[in-house]
Parts: sequence; C-alpha cells; structure tokens
Amino acid sequence: MNISRIAAAAVLFTLASTAALAQADSSDLAGHFQVRLRGLAFLPDASATVKVGGVNIGGSTHVTKSFVPEVDGTYFVTDHIGIEVIAATTQHAVHNSVAGPVGSVWLLPPTATVQYHFDPNGAIRPYVGAGVNYTFFYSAHGNGAITDLSFKNNWGWALQAGVDVPVGDGPYFLNLDVKKLFLSTDLKANGGLVRASADLDPWIVGAGVGIRF
Repeated sequence: MNISRIAAAAVLFTLASTAALAQADSSDLAGHFQVRLRGLAFLPDASATVKVGGVNIGGSTHVTKSFVPEVDGTYFVTDHIGIEVIAATTQHAVHNSVAGPVGSVWLLPPTATVQYHFDPNGAIRPYVGAGVNYTFFYSAHGNGAITDLSFKNNWGWALQAGVDVPVGDGPYFLNLDVKKLFLSTDLKANGGLVRASADLDPWIVGAGVGIRF
C-alpha cells in the first residue's frame, strides 16, 4: 500500500467519523462563518523519477520553499463541524542533482477540508480536518537547455490540525494551522524528451488572525 492510498484511507475515515458526529451535533454556531488572514510556509517534501529519452537519470530532486499570504473561510454546519476552503498561490524552483536546475512553476492549490472543532467556544479551540485538493500548475519556465516545460494539474488529499485562540471576549482570534497535502504531478519538457513523475507532498504551516461572525 503506497502513501497516497494510506492518505486516502485516513481522509475517508476522518470524513466518515465527522459525518457521524454531525448527526448528533447542534448549536448556536450553526450557520456562522470564520475568516482568517494567515501567512503560509509552503514546504515541499519532494521526490521524483526523471527520465531523458526514456532512461532514468537518477539523482535527487529538490523543490524550493515558498512563503505567501493567504485568506481562508470556514462555514459551521453545526457547533463542532466546519467546512474550510483555502486558496493561495506559490512559486517554486525545481532542481535535480544530476540534470541541474530544471525550471520554475507557480502552483494554485485550492483545498477544501471538513473539520471537527473539539471545543469551539473554549479558551483554546483545537480542530482536525481532512479533505481534497486540486492543484493548478501555471507559468512554468525551463532553465538552460530545458524548454517547453509543463506540469499536469492533479487531485490530491489533505490532512489538517490546528488551533484557534480567542483574543478577549470579542469575535477575534489567533490561529495556528498545519496541513499535509498528498500531491503528485507529471512533468515534461523538450517535446517529451524529458519526463518526470514527482511527489510534492508539501507541509503547509500557517499562522495569523481571524474573525467569527
């Protein structure tokens, strides 16, 4: 069983458990929203198989980190169950230890998660979540001899854990959030002479402020 299947099983188990809990859950929070403004660190945990003319060239592949602002929103279905949607765009450079600099690409990975909030009105408000992601790859540029670089858009899985900490008695709060995306893509360049299958599998660490209304 590979990592993607394990991730899929974990996501489906979390979603099923959350749905079961939602059936017995009701509260004044149902129908309310949270909006957060966060700074994100997008930290790829990449590996890839690179082939030139069908021959595996070996080596390791490195994808650079990225730090960006992000806005997300959460809708409370019940007191404890929320649906979060996030979107941010990041730029990354790709380097192979044998081929050298490959190029750069922008990612837009909108992600939706179903969350369970353990104590949504407490002084500390932890939550966990699971969901899906669809990543768009755009504005890819090859380096040196690499031309016509392109990446395949793809679906992925997402797992999440975080905490909200209210500031005083008002609607504002601080937030810390960690996500793990299980994301793969295929790339090609030089008219298909260069091809690669890559697992990006980034950690996304965010911190910021939010408001509930």
